[in-house]
Amino acid sequence: MGEPWPSGGQEWQPIGIPGETLVELDVYPPQEHRRWTVLLRALLVIPQLIALWVLGIAAFVVVVCGWFGALFTGRLPLWCGDFLRGYFSYSTRVYGYAMLVVDDYPPFAWNPPNYPVRVLFPQPTELNRLAVLFRLILAFPILVFSSWLTTGWAVVSVIIWLIVLITGRMPRSVFEATTAVMRTELRTQAYTYLLTPAYLKGVFGDQTGVPADPATEQWTQPVRQSPTRPLLLSRGGQILLIVMLILGILASLAQSVTGNNDDDSDDFSLSTSQLVNG
Repeated sequence: MGEPWPSGGQEWQPIGIPGETLVELDVYPPQEHRRWTVLLRALLVIPQLIALWVLGIAAFVVVVCGWFGALFTGRLPLWCGDFLRGYFSYSTRVYGYAMLVVDDYPPFAWNPPNYPVRVLFPQPTELNRLAVLFRLILAFPILVFSSWLTTGWAVVSVIIWLIVLITGRMPRSVFEATTAVMRTELRTQAYTYLLTPAYLKGVFGDQTGVPADPATEQWTQPVRQSPTRPLLLSRGGQILLIVMLILGILASLAQSVTGNNDDDSDDFSLSTSQLVNG
């Protein structure tokens, strides 16, 4: 990974971003991974996934209550927003650990200080009631798109695991693509769960600069507040992300075809059985 990223020496907790409606993600990778934790990562993360599954059920109940509240008041109830922001902060830390971008074990805590994965949520804002009413329909395209990316990452995850296990480091392009997948999933869920009115964008990274002088079209690099904010993908990171997307689409198509063949086989078996039993 090269030189380690500066941590900034601050407590990393979810905070509001004035004037912004997009969810942001800070990830500080280690200079070197401990190989024994990489080797056992799939086992070590099981307790976290169990806790996440239980919390996910609670989050579904909360968002249903929040949907009715937002539909009538135009705002997500404060208690719903607080719980969901805590839930997605926790789930992002777990996924960051499972996806090998960090090496520190995520504590069983809502907002632990100094953990190398931090989620920054926008301040609560008014929601369009019509958009709330049709939120699942509006979110369907990005839910499918996000699932393609996560599936594509899962397809290549064994290769990523082997690279990190052997070298003790995650290549920069792999880190960029993996955090892009994490941020896409996070922003998709934040929109679906009514935490923000902002639709998904920035899948392939953020703008690499802003014009310092429009007349001369000179560009300057933005000040980086973390390795992933703004998320600037190299050419290798973008290519890898596209490969993950293609693999995810192909895997979804293969699953659909396999599912249809299984259904046809079941129908054929049922028809044959009915014919024999006459």
